[in-house]
Amino acid sequence: MKIRHILAATAFALSCTAALADAPAKTLDGNLVDGKDMSLYTFDKDAGGKSACNGPCAANWPPLMAEDSAMASGDWSVVTRDDGKKQWAWKGKPLYRFMKDQKAGDHLGEGLLNNMWHTAKP
Repeated sequence: MKIRHILAATAFALSCTAALADAPAKTLDGNLVDGKDMSLYTFDKDAGGKSACNGPCAANWPPLMAEDSAMASGDWSVVTRDDGKKQWAWKGKPLYRFMKDQKAGDHLGEGLLNNMWHTAKP
């Protein structure tokens, strides 16, 4: 019986680690980037751990999606979007990419729309 509990606890710990493995946790030139080194952004209209960028906005600023099993850890959290899907957030701010960034390290979205979009900083 004890072995079963140990195996269950180990499986749970491994699943938590796997969920966090997808979290964007890299820095490039002082900015947060995803696993493909694409810049991540925050949006000033987001408040209370909720995304204000949906519909056409999300087409231009694709959310950094999280698996349903993703779990918060440290400064990383997961927010639920209006459509019920999960999105990664850094220090409570949902994260996005910008559709016009074409290569690693691009940050063409910085300051757009009346300075409402900002590259995410660690």
